[in-house]
Amino acid sequence: MSNIQDAVKEKYGAAAKQVAAGKTACCGGGAELSGCDPITRNLYDASEKAALPADAVAASLGCGNPTALAQLQPGETVLDLGSGGGIDVLLSARRVGPTGKAYGLDMTDEMLTLARANQKKAGVENVEFLKGVIENIPLPDNSVDVIISNCVINLSGDKDRVLREAFRVLKPGGRLAVSDVVIRGEVPSSVRKSMELWVGCIAGALQETEYREKLAAAGFASIDVEPTRIYQVEEARKFLVAAGLDPEIVGPQIKDKFMSAFIRAKKPLAASCCGPTCCN
Repeated sequence: MSNIQDAVKEKYGAAAKQVAAGKTACCGGGAELSGCDPITRNLYDASEKAALPADAVAASLGCGNPTALAQLQPGETVLDLGSGGGIDVLLSARRVGPTGKAYGLDMTDEMLTLARANQKKAGVENVEFLKGVIENIPLPDNSVDVIISNCVINLSGDKDRVLREAFRVLKPGGRLAVSDVVIRGEVPSSVRKSMELWVGCIAGALQETEYREKLAAAGFASIDVEPTRIYQVEEARKFLVAAGLDPEIVGPQIKDKFMSAFIRAKKPLAASCCGPTCCN
C-alpha cells in the first residue's frame, strides 16, 4: 500500500503546486485546463463555484458532487475523506450551517496548505482540516454524522481498512455518501497493474459487486450504487497513452465498463462495538 500511497501523495502534491502557481489541475495532475478530462469535468454548478475561492474550484480533482447528493442537514458533522483543495468541505460547511461542522482529511501538505488558504478566503469558520490517511482516520468512534469523499477511496491500496475506519467514526444511523469510480465487468490486467492509471483514478476502481461486498463486510447496510457518468473509450485515451498502453487495443476491452457512481450506505442504529473485547 505504501508505494501506491507515495505515488498518490506525489501526484496530488504536484497538482496543488500547479494551482498555487496559477494553473488548474485535473485528476492525476499535469493538466493545464480546468475540467480537461471526463472524470473532473462539469461537476459543480455555477452558483456553487461562484460562492468559493477560484483556487478551491481549480483544485477540484473529483468524479462527482457528493455534497449535492448527500442531503446534508443543518447541525450535522461531516467528514470529507481526501479533501484536496477543500471544495467539498467548504460546500458542506455552508450546508450544515454554523451549528454544524465540516472536517477535511488529507495526507498531502501542499493540499492542506491550499485548503486552509481557501477556507480563509471563503471566510468559513465551521471547518477543520486534518492531516492523515483515510486508512487511519484521526477522529474518535461515533463522532461523525456523514462521510463524503470524491474520487479518493479508489486510490487506496487497502479499501477494506478505509471502509472499516469510515464505519468506526460514523455515529449509529450515520451515513456514507461518496462519489467514486466503479467498474462493471472485467478489465485487462495491464490496466490494473499500471500505477499511472491508479493515480489517474482508473485502475484502483472496484467492481460494483466488490464495492457492495466490502461495504457489507465493514458493517454497512442500505447499500446503493447509482451511476452518474459512464466514460467512453475516447475519453480515457490520454490516461491509456500516459500509461504506455495502446488505446486501439485496450480501448475496446474497457468500453462502457468505467463509470462515476454515487455510493450510499448507512451504519445501522443498532451497530455495536466489534473490537476484540466487546463482541463475539
